[in-house]
Amino acid sequence: MRFDKLTEEKMILRPFLLATEEIVGRLRSDADLGLDAREVKLRLDHYGRNELPHKGPKKKWRILFDQFLDPIKYILIVAAILSFSFTEFLEGIAILVVILITVLIGFFMELQAEHSLEALRRMGQSVTNVLREGKLLRVKASLLVPGDIIILEAGDIVSADARLLSQENITVTEASLTGESIPIEKITEALSGSLAIGEQSNMVFKGTLVTRGMAKAIVVATGIHTELGKIHQMGLEAKEEITPFEKKLNQLSIWLIWLTLLLATLVMVTGYVRGGDPLLMVQTAIALAVAAIPEGLPIVATIALARGMLRLSKRKVIIKKLEAVQTLGATNIICTDKTGTLTENKMNVHAVVFGGREVLKVRDKNNAFIDSLRDSDVFNQMVMTSILCNDVILNAQKRHGDEIDLALIEFAEFAGYDPVAIQKNNPEKMELAFDNEVKMMTTVNQQNGSITINTKGAFESVVDCCDTILKDGTIKPFTNKNEWVQLVDVLASQGLRILATAFKKEEKPPELDKLLSGLTFIGIVAFIDPARKDVKSTIEIYKKAGIRVVMMTGDHPGTAKKIAEEIGILEPHYASDKLFHGRDLHNFKNLSKAEIIKLLNVNVFARVTPRQKLDLVRMYQHNNHIVGMIGDGINDVPALKKADIGIAMGIRGTEAAREAADIILMDDKFTTTEISIRQGRAIYQNIRQFIVYLLSSNLAEIISVGLAALMNLPSPLLPLQILFLNLITDIFPALALGLGKGEKDIMKLPPRKPDEPIMTRNLWYSTIVYGLSITTAVLGITLYAHYVLALSSDVINNMAFYTLIFAQLLNIFNMPRRQLSFFKNEVTSNVWVWAAILLCVILTLLAYVIPAVSRVLYLVPLTGEQTGLIVLFGFVALVMAQIIKRLVRVF
Repeated sequence: MRFDKLTEEKMILRPFLLATEEIVGRLRSDADLGLDAREVKLRLDHYGRNELPHKGPKKKWRILFDQFLDPIKYILIVAAILSFSFTEFLEGIAILVVILITVLIGFFMELQAEHSLEALRRMGQSVTNVLREGKLLRVKASLLVPGDIIILEAGDIVSADARLLSQENITVTEASLTGESIPIEKITEALSGSLAIGEQSNMVFKGTLVTRGMAKAIVVATGIHTELGKIHQMGLEAKEEITPFEKKLNQLSIWLIWLTLLLATLVMVTGYVRGGDPLLMVQTAIALAVAAIPEGLPIVATIALARGMLRLSKRKVIIKKLEAVQTLGATNIICTDKTGTLTENKMNVHAVVFGGREVLKVRDKNNAFIDSLRDSDVFNQMVMTSILCNDVILNAQKRHGDEIDLALIEFAEFAGYDPVAIQKNNPEKMELAFDNEVKMMTTVNQQNGSITINTKGAFESVVDCCDTILKDGTIKPFTNKNEWVQLVDVLASQGLRILATAFKKEEKPPELDKLLSGLTFIGIVAFIDPARKDVKSTIEIYKKAGIRVVMMTGDHPGTAKKIAEEIGILEPHYASDKLFHGRDLHNFKNLSKAEIIKLLNVNVFARVTPRQKLDLVRMYQHNNHIVGMIGDGINDVPALKKADIGIAMGIRGTEAAREAADIILMDDKFTTTEISIRQGRAIYQNIRQFIVYLLSSNLAEIISVGLAALMNLPSPLLPLQILFLNLITDIFPALALGLGKGEKDIMKLPPRKPDEPIMTRNLWYSTIVYGLSITTAVLGITLYAHYVLALSSDVINNMAFYTLIFAQLLNIFNMPRRQLSFFKNEVTSNVWVWAAILLCVILTLLAYVIPAVSRVLYLVPLTGEQTGLIVLFGFVALVMAQIIKRLVRVF
């Protein structure tokens, strides 16, 4: 019966419950020949390609279009239109230039990130071995169909969900799918019951890695029907969140719109009440409204974020979106996977137990234990057995083999042994390869004129073959097996993988049926995927910064607990409710308030599913937290996408994880997140500073002009002078603030409240105080020049204009926190600030000495006394702001 008669056939549900013959029969395939070309085409048309929905690289026009989706840019566009409407062409052109620069910076930075991401996408495996029409072919993984017979070998990435038909000691690492760090040994027999993915030992799943052995399997699901595809679909359902920074910038934009309209309306109504020309009042109000808009805000914010993005790119961090840089700085909870993120993602020897000795942590700071261990005959025999009973290829430039065997070789070298020389001097005569049923491996080696049988494997299998034990250099009866069983249970409960070793010596090779009888037990070796050495110090920094790190792993609770204790996520004497098992996580929609509070205080979640990770992220967000999610596997995709900031690993991370994330760590180091968060915090601090600077300066301009008009004084600012201020003395100092490195103790400050706006009440107070201080200086010199010195209106205007410039330049020194020294802080130590001030002074002098510019700005010569008054009143603004700041403590 051909497939074209089975168009209603669905993917087989729960194939792990069925016998191999039934699977092959239901899929109308042949275990020895595979499918023919016509059948493959029919099934490919029916099921579609073995691919997950992929957005592909973001189109250039879309990246460019997205740069305009910003309320501040909407305001600037309206301001430009109004400027052109009232023939303020220079102002309108200047605003358009600001918009263009901002858009281009954002466009090129995001385009660079997209190119880097596309290069990563091309790194994945794209072919697989498949049996078709009796021939073994290498075909694109995207062309696999249900019923295909695939051949898997060590090092292969599984390209589709498949049911094993036959296997030779195959193990598969499923960490990317389940979070389980220990490779899974596979079988071919049918299973029973309702089993989780990690328990379906006769199945292999798309995206997982074959670490040992080989197998033949029949494809039972492709594309979105695979377990990976289901998780991918879950990720699509998880709505991507707008970053907190974008939300807050939008809120600030709305505030600025209303503030601008209010000020413009007040000026217009006041002027009309005083009998002014209605049309003139409308024009003046619009001109002031345009002046009130901080044109420099988007360009300075964009440059600050872009510079942070470039800094991080040098530290091997790809930022896919500018705003993500700042969101990192706002994060107060970091949820992280364990395997490969907090750990090395490879097995290491963690403990050895032999001859009554327990070395439960074999690598101390000084390695002092090694010399004492090498004095032990039992330890020497354990290492010899580990080297000789080992399948690692040692004579190649790149070592190949099972990760447990690799760990044993590495440990032997660490302890001062030479595995190559030992294997050469003790040649192998026979080998019984590791078998998943027997769970042991045995070699027969020639050693000093005699024969040595070396065995290693599962504890229960090896101990059943042992009658004696090697202790204190002598062979004794093995009478305390129960004690060893209890010890192994304790170590296994900690998530350690246990390997037992045994040996015996013979005069000549024994018969095969007696090879494994009468062995002498040596001891056990315990393995763990160890914590990265630099993680603990990073977590300590996070604690001081008020950031909680929460481990979410699909791994064994014992393993999770041990790693969490080592790196400081769990304290030595932690409460039992700090560690939670995934089986105890119920429906999140029906959780009581008390249950939610309990979950919010958990530090480690073990055996959690991708759905539970997603629900936990949602729970944190609903409880007013800004969540960063770090992951590398397919199982992390939904949570990565849902989190406020998703962080994926670039080397080890799956393509699905990189696609869902906002940030990619190219060096795969957890510690790199600390650098990124530090940079994000500094950028946000800088953004706040230059917003206060810009708004206070613009506020001073508006109030000065408005009050001067109400008091019938010569105008302190003319329209083109306002343009000069907005483009020169506003932007360059603000830009310098945006390039600051941030305060030295920035990672010792608590994270800001998630619902806190960019401009807090205190920052608005500060803005008003600084703006009014500058206004006082400008109106003060205007009043003094008008009533005391009786100067002409042109001279008064110029004195007020220069005073405003000087006061705005000094205003930059109001920006540091009140608690910091006025003379030594992040502003005074910022070389860009001094460069900006110098540049503004030079540009102001050039405007004065260049006749064409001088005429446009209506600049006239001033005397030395008048210049001295400008400097005096400029300092008055700074001193007044500092006195109020330190007495009233507004900032």
